[in-house]
Parts: sequence; C-alpha cells; structure tokens
Amino acid sequence: MTDLTIQQGDWKKEKHTPVIVAPDSVKAGEVFQVKVTLGQEIAHPNTTEHHISWVSLYFHPEGKKFPHHVGKFDFSAHGEGVSGPNEGPVHTHHEVIVSMKTTAPGTLHAVAMCNIHGLWESKKELAVE
Repeated sequence: MTDLTIQQGDWKKEKHTPVIVAPDSVKAGEVFQVKVTLGQEIAHPNTTEHHISWVSLYFHPEGKKFPHHVGKFDFSAHGEGVSGPNEGPVHTHHEVIVSMKTTAPGTLHAVAMCNIHGLWESKKELAVE
C-alpha cells in the first residue's frame, strides 16, 4: 500500500489549492454559505487534458474525532466533444457554493482533485456564536 499524499499550498501562489470563502464566525443553527473555488489568483486550466475533477467539503467539529462530509461536487464537462479534445461546447467551472449550518465551532476542509497533479487541501477555522 502506498502513502496517500494530500498537498497543500498558498492559494495566492498555487493554482491547485482550494480557496474557501466563508464567514469567520456564524450563529449556531443558522444557515450560511461556503464557496470553494480554485485558481482565484492563478487560473487553473480547464481543458480535456488538465482539469479539476471534483471538490469535497468536510466540517470537523472542534474536539471531536471525526469530520463530517458536507458534500462532493463532480465537474464532468471539460470541453470534450465528438470533434476531439477541447472541441466540445461545455466546460464546467471548478467552483461550488453550498449552504450549511452547524451548532459547533470547527474547521472547514476542502479537498480538490486535479487529474494530473493529484489531491490538494486547504482549511478554514469557523467560530460559532
């Protein structure tokens, strides 16, 4: 069995690192939005040959052993077409917005899969009032 490597980086310098846009603090039990995107400062390609396949979002409550999987979002159209690579009419953009709520503080984790460069993760602390 090989080791699972999840890479991290500064999203301002690395196009593969997910960017989590969410409030720093939320009210317990109230719905809020979390946006996860890639390539905010440096664009990530979205071609048949090089693209983001999916993003998963997790929430790990403070002091608890296990995180909760908020959702997995697949990006399926990367310009493929019957005429060949990058000739198709549809390209999905690697960005997702999800609404959620929590009653506990913790950490949001976003994991993104690049079809060439593997898994990339970022995290953001979330306080609860």
